[in-house]
Amino acid sequence: MKAIGYHQNLPVDDDRALVDLELPAPVPKPRDIIVRVGAISVNPVDTKVRRSRVPAAGQAEVLGWDAVGTVVQTGAQATMFKVGDRVYYAGAINRPGANSELHAVDERIAALAPATLDDGQAAALPLTTITAYELLFDRLRIPKNGGAGQTLLVVGGAGGVGSILIQLARRLTQLKVVATASRPETRQWCLDLGAHAVIDHRQPLSAGLKAAGIEGVDYVAALTHTQDHYDQIIDSLKPQGSLAVIDDMHGLDVMKLKTKSIALHWELMFTRSLFETPDMDQQGQLLAEVARLVDAGQLRTTVHTTLAPIHAANLRQAHALIESGSAQGKVVLVGF
Repeated sequence: MKAIGYHQNLPVDDDRALVDLELPAPVPKPRDIIVRVGAISVNPVDTKVRRSRVPAAGQAEVLGWDAVGTVVQTGAQATMFKVGDRVYYAGAINRPGANSELHAVDERIAALAPATLDDGQAAALPLTTITAYELLFDRLRIPKNGGAGQTLLVVGGAGGVGSILIQLARRLTQLKVVATASRPETRQWCLDLGAHAVIDHRQPLSAGLKAAGIEGVDYVAALTHTQDHYDQIIDSLKPQGSLAVIDDMHGLDVMKLKTKSIALHWELMFTRSLFETPDMDQQGQLLAEVARLVDAGQLRTTVHTTLAPIHAANLRQAHALIESGSAQGKVVLVGF
């Protein structure tokens, strides 16, 4: 089968950073489904792993944690899908990725893809949707349809996670949603997705909030460059507020949270699949719920840039865009 991977950790402008491969088709584990991949999307985790994970000697590392495609085979104990079903999912970081024609994934973390979206539109959603959904409801523990009178600040609202988080918070809670964005086009993107207000994260967050008539926030979803905004986030949070973080913060000074009794939550959407937790199937269930909301017209895809076909040169271009820090919404690749 065709696949894209790498043999050594190289800068994205090196043609060898990601290369076209021919690999054996995957063999399903008992709870797996084998999917013929129709579209993939690229996330910051792809670029981080490409730069840091060293392939085994003589082996290629295949990345990719967002896919949509058609089930072509099921494992011996897999009962949730049948051959011919169109599914979408984010996969597991400790298994080969989805940048391949055929991909094996545990059925518990997959769901039927939204019927109203094409493959590229659907592939934009899984990883960021799971991250945003778990952040809101599992980490910050905001009740469904709850949050009335409270405010959520989304730092990095125009990125992949922010783009779906704004929508989920608006559709499934009563929170006031404030996003940060630094360019006119990303500001408008956040407003179009449903943000009540948008402030510029190049300026002090607390000053931007006050200019918008907001004295403090109850929750912060810090999605990017958290270290750069950390002191301002603390200043902006109300006493006994909550901070949820998804990016890497080396040397985090948790003592700064003590005076306000701020709760800190980490969100990693791979935790359930890494540890095969008893509630691992909740990821499939939440993707099914989101598919229903999409098909009902209540949520929209977050795709912004589409490349075709799926091959190494286009995937390198997608990685470069993610690494530039200027990506808006999601970057997807369609069709081998």
